[in-house]
Amino acid sequence: MAPTWRPSVVSVVGPVGLFLVLLARGCLAEEPPRFIREPKDQIGVSGGVASFVCQATGDPKPRVTWNKKGKKVNSQRFETIDFDESSGAVLRIQPLRTPRDENVYECVAQNSVGEITVHAKLTVLREDQLPPGFPNIDMGPQLKVVERTRTATMLCAASGNPDPEITWFKDFLPVDPSASNGRIKQLRSGALQIESSEETDQGKYECVATNSAGVRYSSPANLYVRVRRVAPRFSILPMSHEIMPGGNVNITCVAVGSPMPYVKWMQGAEDLTPEDDMPVGRNVLELTDVKDSANYTCVAMSSLGVIEAVAQITVKSLPKAPGTPVVTENTATSITVTWDSGNPDPVSYYVIEYKSKSQDGPYQIKEDITTTRYSIGGLSPNSEYEIWVSAVNSIGQGPPSESVVTRTGEQAPASAPRNVQARMLSATTMIVQWEEPVEPNGLIRGYRVYYTMEPEHPVGNWQKHNVDDSLLTTVGSLLEDETYTVRVLAFTSVGDGPLSDPIQVKTQQGVPGQPMNLRAEAKSETSIGLSWSEVGRTFDPTTAFVVEDLKPNTEYAFRLAARSPQGLGAFTAVVRQRTLQAISPKNFKVKMIMKTSVLLSWEFPDNYNSPTPYKIQYNGLTLDVDGRTTKKLITHLKPHTFYNFVLTNRGSSLGGLQQTVTARTAFNMLSGKPSVAPKPDNDGSIVVYLPDGQSPVTVQNYFIVMVPLRKSRGGQFPILLGSPEDMDLEELIQDLSRLQRRSLRHSRQLEVPRPYIAARFSILPAVFHPGNQKQYGGFDNRGLEPGHRYVLFVLAVLQKNEPTFAASPFSDPFQLDNPDPQPIVDGEEGLIWVIGPVLAVVFIICIVIAILLYKK
Repeated sequence: MAPTWRPSVVSVVGPVGLFLVLLARGCLAEEPPRFIREPKDQIGVSGGVASFVCQATGDPKPRVTWNKKGKKVNSQRFETIDFDESSGAVLRIQPLRTPRDENVYECVAQNSVGEITVHAKLTVLREDQLPPGFPNIDMGPQLKVVERTRTATMLCAASGNPDPEITWFKDFLPVDPSASNGRIKQLRSGALQIESSEETDQGKYECVATNSAGVRYSSPANLYVRVRRVAPRFSILPMSHEIMPGGNVNITCVAVGSPMPYVKWMQGAEDLTPEDDMPVGRNVLELTDVKDSANYTCVAMSSLGVIEAVAQITVKSLPKAPGTPVVTENTATSITVTWDSGNPDPVSYYVIEYKSKSQDGPYQIKEDITTTRYSIGGLSPNSEYEIWVSAVNSIGQGPPSESVVTRTGEQAPASAPRNVQARMLSATTMIVQWEEPVEPNGLIRGYRVYYTMEPEHPVGNWQKHNVDDSLLTTVGSLLEDETYTVRVLAFTSVGDGPLSDPIQVKTQQGVPGQPMNLRAEAKSETSIGLSWSEVGRTFDPTTAFVVEDLKPNTEYAFRLAARSPQGLGAFTAVVRQRTLQAISPKNFKVKMIMKTSVLLSWEFPDNYNSPTPYKIQYNGLTLDVDGRTTKKLITHLKPHTFYNFVLTNRGSSLGGLQQTVTARTAFNMLSGKPSVAPKPDNDGSIVVYLPDGQSPVTVQNYFIVMVPLRKSRGGQFPILLGSPEDMDLEELIQDLSRLQRRSLRHSRQLEVPRPYIAARFSILPAVFHPGNQKQYGGFDNRGLEPGHRYVLFVLAVLQKNEPTFAASPFSDPFQLDNPDPQPIVDGEEGLIWVIGPVLAVVFIICIVIAILLYKK
């Protein structure tokens, strides 16, 4: 359609537009045909081959045909092969016949513009007519098979005079190496070399030798280009995954083959990979915010087949509650239950929770149960239990099942009746009473009372008295003025329980009954305490008495009986007890000296364990010390004062051995307390002004001691009263010779924060900044924890023979309310102390195994 122009524009662009139209018409002018490749005259050999190549160009593209004597060639031996859309044609004559094929052949090129003709003459000679120097094919191409992309070489060698020129034909068409971008080359030897062979290179090749004497064709040879064909297979199968709800996952699928397959993803019948964007060999499916479980199919396809692989994406969730447990077996101490899993997916294990309904204690738990049947042991007989089951998977523990309530079976009582007592109602009748056993193990069906005047005989020979469900009974027809031994047992439907301890009763009316539960306990090296339970009436003493003035490390036997105006009652059974060994402490010494306190210590043998108290006397004062402790801090002393301390055992009536030590308290120094500045420094750090550290004696070092304050249950920080010298600083003093990191690791293992050393100075500075995370004298000034309150004091180590120290008062409390972000203290050192020994043991085991294998 011709362009249309607006009238207003014609005046401006009219000449230009006219010129362009004329130019366009000139460019679009038709062109008559012209030859770009003309056939040449040839001299062939009878029985051989002749090929004339003709090609033309023009606009429109011309059509090339071959004529003989003005007529289109038409013979079985004549073949026209068109190329380049019929703008070129090869006239092939095979086999040549003489003289009939000798002629002039016409190549005609025509289009709508015109027609042109070119002639070529063919001369055919018999073999006996060939002139000297006629080309001869010495070595023609041979059948060859090559794998695609490999190099194929078709050989050809010819002779003649002059030396013939070698050209190549493929499938009767001339081979033009210049049109292959260097992939096809003709070597100097005449061979045709085809690099990176393709399937289109397959065909029938002929080598042609040409000189002035004539043309000779080689025998044709086929080149086959074989393509390696391998059906698709998965080199990386897609993996199934378990993910959390809302999670993301990538699924990779890789397939190989020849030809390489296309790879796509499908979910059911839905294609997840666009058809026009299907990758080759590898496809990664990216899934985000996955809510539901699903199967995804990876499909690999090529001309040789289609394969599939399925990846299952499982969205994890807590397992469902198992079915209600079913009780399958009961014994006195165990319950066997079974249950249905209730979960279509496998679970890691099951958890059983159970509890006695008669107790308010915590639930008992049995974990790591991998089957749906379990026997719970260690239960109490004749007790009701409630049981639940829950399932556990990789996410966690699911809800419990409905509970089942069941009761264990009965058993014979595990304990005897308690508090068995007997007294006389008359001279020949006694009343026996008791309490239920602590562990009845079932319903008590009754009790059996055994009594005899000859307790050395077997119980089976004693007289017995059966009692139904009652806690007392009377036994008559007894002999007067005799002592009877009585024992009681309880029984259930399963069997008899154990007998109670024997008691004695005297058949004499009015005398008291036998005291109960006589016990003996060593009080000291020279005394044993006796205690018992009251009888029906109260006597003096009632329930306890201390027998004194005994010998150390000596066994004594005791029996007890009650007396009334009517006479002496029955004696209890004999109890035996040994007095404690007379052991006095050793190595009584002064461990630490402060301005107002002294720490004393002593030692005991390893097997010593006596509650006998000790006493420490000094300057007219006496302190009681627990018999099991090995140190005592004496406080509220005067500075620079001489004291004499005496340690003695107060439990001995003979006074015991005494040990004495002396000590002089430290000089009165560091009397002023550290002062906390009301405002922080410019960088936000806390400023503490330290007291004057001058001393009349040489000071080895000054230490800054930080004391973290622990909140009380009400959330308040405590108010420290007194002096640091009233604290037991022994562990802190030990830190003076340790590396600070070791002390830090130890403090991390404590739940309660303890004092720590933040700095060491040879000369006490005037100002100190707590928590600035610098090192002072090998000690770390740790960062303060926000919201935690601290106090500090100065501890001076004096240059004396004895371990002597002086401490300042506590500072006022301070805390870091708005701290700058502090670097986190690396906690890996503590881990090294655990992993290091484990790795060393593993290394040693490996060496031992290697030696054993070598010897074997």
